[in-house]
Amino acid sequence: MLSGRVHAALARRGIHYGWIVAATTFLTMLIMAGAVGAPGVFIVPLQREFGWDAAEVSTALAVRFALFGLMGPFAAAFMNRYGLRRVMLVALVIVGGGLLLSLRMSRLWELVLLWGIVVGFGTGLTAVVLGATVATRWFGARRGLVVGLLAASSATGQLVFLPLLAGVTEALGWRAALGIVCAALLLAAVVVSLLMRDRPADLGLPPYGERALQPAPEAAASLGALLLSPLRVLRDAAGNRAFWVLFGTFFICGASTNGLIQTHFIAMCGDYGVLAVSAAGVLALMGVFDFVGTVGSGWLSDRYDNRWLLFWYYGLRGLSLALLPLTDFSIYGLTIFAVFYGLDWIATVPPTVKLAVTHFGAAQANIVFGWVFAGHQLGAAAAAYGAGLSRVQFASYLPAFVIAGLLCLLAALLILTLAAPGSRPAPVPEPSAA
Repeated sequence: MLSGRVHAALARRGIHYGWIVAATTFLTMLIMAGAVGAPGVFIVPLQREFGWDAAEVSTALAVRFALFGLMGPFAAAFMNRYGLRRVMLVALVIVGGGLLLSLRMSRLWELVLLWGIVVGFGTGLTAVVLGATVATRWFGARRGLVVGLLAASSATGQLVFLPLLAGVTEALGWRAALGIVCAALLLAAVVVSLLMRDRPADLGLPPYGERALQPAPEAAASLGALLLSPLRVLRDAAGNRAFWVLFGTFFICGASTNGLIQTHFIAMCGDYGVLAVSAAGVLALMGVFDFVGTVGSGWLSDRYDNRWLLFWYYGLRGLSLALLPLTDFSIYGLTIFAVFYGLDWIATVPPTVKLAVTHFGAAQANIVFGWVFAGHQLGAAAAAYGAGLSRVQFASYLPAFVIAGLLCLLAALLILTLAAPGSRPAPVPEPSAA
């Protein structure tokens, strides 16, 4: 296999193959982020072509966000049972198939089925949980940094895709833009099939920064046990107050990012006379600064109290959202907002993953984080639908933005109620596989 030859070549140079796995994962998550974020560019074109209002289109996007999150814990279980490579390839095929079929859709139920259910299910298999799994499985050292890099892939996805998709949509229509996303998904599938490996032990390697090999844990005995294992982890984790703090704050995180900015920002800017291409450029600028902020957050999460990092991230995000109306939606004002907001868009992910490992142990952290991420996407779904409803009922998206800002300030206070490092309770014991 190509991966074996690449490993041998890297080994001669003293480079761990985990960095190839991380790069392959980054590419896959980047392209999946493009697939998740693309509908935000298409809201207005769909309204014009089919006569659907913002709330109707937002229904499909809310379904997609909800499934994107709810699949997380089960995706982690599938990765543990079937391996990273298989799950990633299946996900890419599902998403690509759903988007290809949507090129011929003409009814609202088809939008809900394809962009809501199919794309939500497929992208959920490679959500942030994939990055957390790769980081905990392949890296003993630099784990926070790797989580930050992989989480930043969604910001980079915006940087690469949204301005391009907005320009193509304006020139050639939304179907041509969607074809670009499908081609990118095919590219990712080829790279994953050639280079992705499931565990360091598959290549006779320990995780990066460690010396001992880590054999794969015993897999669930049956499909039923596999599907029940995330529910058992949830049952045990739910008895720990830390889980609900992480779940609640990440719910607010999703409501104030994916569900709001990623979905409705371009359409909202259109209400104030900002062209879609210009608004997509502002989102791309957010992506640049979010990449910097999220990678920096990963570095900081290895060194400082993650509770206080999250306090500042949520607090600053809340202030930026609450003050958005003061920009007057000029390009200058939106640029300042993009820098301020962008720095901590996904910076919350590395500290949240680290807190999940701290409170629940490394062995179960990816499934626990999967449930926490489900909260994130339920928040995104609520905001995606709620902001569309706000636009229909009040002819403005701004009430949704102000509410999201206030919720972020609440999250900043809530995260400090977690036990300080050194005084936390023992991690939740692993549930039995049976």
